[in-house]
Amino acid sequence: MTPSTPAAGTGVPFKPRLSLTRILEMNLGFLGLQFSFGLQQGNMAPIYSYLGASEAQIPLLQLAGPMTGLLIQPLIGAMSDRTDSRWGRRTPYFLIGAVLCALGLFFMPLSSSLLMAVSLLWILDAGNNITMEPYRAYVSDRLDGAQHNVGFLTQSAFTGLAQMLAFLTPSILVWAGMNPDWVDGHNIPYTARVVFMIGAVLSFVTIVWSIRRVPELPLTPDERARIAAAPKGIGATLKEIGDAIRAMPLPMRKLALMSLFQWYAMMAYWNYVIYAIGRSVYGTADATSSGFHAAVLTNGEVAAFYNGVAFVAAFAMVPLARRIGAAPLHAICLVITGIGMIAMPHMTSKAMLFLPAIGIGLGWASMMGNPYVILAGSIPPERTGVYMGIFNMMIVIPMLIFGVTLPLFYQSWLGGDPRNVLTLCGVLMLLASLSVYSVRARNAQGLPLGAAPQA
Repeated sequence: MTPSTPAAGTGVPFKPRLSLTRILEMNLGFLGLQFSFGLQQGNMAPIYSYLGASEAQIPLLQLAGPMTGLLIQPLIGAMSDRTDSRWGRRTPYFLIGAVLCALGLFFMPLSSSLLMAVSLLWILDAGNNITMEPYRAYVSDRLDGAQHNVGFLTQSAFTGLAQMLAFLTPSILVWAGMNPDWVDGHNIPYTARVVFMIGAVLSFVTIVWSIRRVPELPLTPDERARIAAAPKGIGATLKEIGDAIRAMPLPMRKLALMSLFQWYAMMAYWNYVIYAIGRSVYGTADATSSGFHAAVLTNGEVAAFYNGVAFVAAFAMVPLARRIGAAPLHAICLVITGIGMIAMPHMTSKAMLFLPAIGIGLGWASMMGNPYVILAGSIPPERTGVYMGIFNMMIVIPMLIFGVTLPLFYQSWLGGDPRNVLTLCGVLMLLASLSVYSVRARNAQGLPLGAAPQA
């Protein structure tokens, strides 16, 4: 039996079990992709501040990520489901996204104005999102259902490792002798310039390595026939997205409310944690001060720490998810995360920040793995790409809502204090925990995972 033939009597393509080493190799590109996301999380708000943006403007300037995610991922998902090329179904999108991502990262720290930085962020996020959705679908394409846990939680582990390195690299450069206050003519530190250029190389090389070492499985004749018969064009693609939303599996619908609370909170945390640390630990709100530069580096070290926690926790969650279920495990992790976010604004020394960061790391590991475990088993294989793209809409829509709404009440309700934003984040995480606890993973036939269809 070859990888491209259906398993006997099922009509379902046979997917050979992969060793852990091969699963790590196939997800290595996710490390480069998440290094890029880590650089954005840790540096875009400061870069905007260096170029003259106010704190209240930051959410609006960050709309590129959720907007490109909303527009690109569902389209790329539906298109990649229908792609049959000499390079594969997902691979063309991996390569296009990798090139755009590398270009955006390389030029970002050279920005001379807010307009240039915002424009480059749109290019960078477009590249990230073109690559991200096929990478999620790639796991479902390449692994059988029994290996979905390890496949998606390996991506979660690489997310933790990559973002740990992305956040920690500026501090490593400072420890190696670079002056953190050494800035260019636009107030952007040279440490940011170096780390973004490292990211440009890393993101491209790791993605190419993955697709060369663990190529896609050949399409079966039935899959090729289905793709050939499918309507083509943007209209057909949009119709496919609409049809998939109407036929959305129940577990996926239930994840929508969780995503609203969870991702609004994460976007708010990423945008305002540096400003909160600047006030609570360094007593400054001045983006050009040495204290603010120290807050950026401190946040990088704290974020590296919680991503390190996520890297270890992701592997530990594999047997736990099998034992108690992905949804209850995720709910527990979100409670711990919420407590950590509520506690963080009250930490007044650098060392104290690492305690609540443990909780944030546990939640981050779970966010990047467990919801996808629930999702992957409940969607039909032929629609993996479009449903992964639609699920990303549940991530980016809360981020868009954040970008539009938080500036409206940042001064009036939150007193213009970023520490209050972190408290809000913690409360939202607790609400996310309540909303996901009752979700039960079901297969594409609506049965509990592991149950056989009725004859």
